[in-house]
Amino acid sequence: MKVGLVLEGGGMRAMFTAGVLDVFLTENVQVDGIVAVSAGVLFGVNYPAKQYGRALRYNKKYLNDKRYMGWHSLLTTGNIVNKDFAFYELPFTLDPFDAETFRQSKIDFYATLTNVQTGKAEYVKLDDVFNEMEVLRATSAMPFVSKMVEINGQYYLDGGIADSIPLKKCQALGYDKIIVVLTRPLEYRKKPTPSWIFNLFYRDYPHLVEKLKTRYQNYNDTVEEIIRLNNNKDIFVIRPSHHLPISRIEKDVEKVQAMYDLGITDAKREMAALKAFLSR
Repeated sequence: MKVGLVLEGGGMRAMFTAGVLDVFLTENVQVDGIVAVSAGVLFGVNYPAKQYGRALRYNKKYLNDKRYMGWHSLLTTGNIVNKDFAFYELPFTLDPFDAETFRQSKIDFYATLTNVQTGKAEYVKLDDVFNEMEVLRATSAMPFVSKMVEINGQYYLDGGIADSIPLKKCQALGYDKIIVVLTRPLEYRKKPTPSWIFNLFYRDYPHLVEKLKTRYQNYNDTVEEIIRLNNNKDIFVIRPSHHLPISRIEKDVEKVQAMYDLGITDAKREMAALKAFLSR
């Protein structure tokens, strides 16, 4: 039996995911593969690396450091999240990521990217994170406030544009049991965004514009499918039990802590049911 794990993104909302995965570590919940997107990748890599609490620790420490993320970074570098600090100085030096433990893990980890030329999702298997930081940048490069990331001559943005919740990819990879971690309550639905915004920013990338226009519907359709599968007990869903106000680029440390704590609480509450699902 192969167990797959799907991780939604959502910027600092994914601190919920960080809490859930820390409970997975303490409860020895094991999976064979992970398909993640955006912040789900950034925080999710700590699970195969077995670095309990790391995502919470470095975010709380550097949240209000202008070198990390925010308007200062956007105005000075063109990216809302500072490339050099967040993807190089922080994981290499300030709060080292355990790339060796990740590399030795038997978990297949896929990061979701959006190809801006095709508008399609691409799924990159991570093997050596320290040599794949541009993939991590690309999966989390939020549109409008991030530069496109070049990888092998192709340009990419946030994977959530093309595939916000990569359940279908996880199914296609052949996992027998699938756990889905969402970062919004199950009743949440996206609303359409005025299309002129997409045309203003990305008129030279028509396939990307089309994907941005239909993103809300694709997201909502995926959520409906998740609800159906969850009701049939074909997958197992962990999601926030209630709404917490938190922005993608949250600067309030207490809100970040609260989102993480909710992940801890909700995962612990679901643990007995999750283990029963996995043992079926």
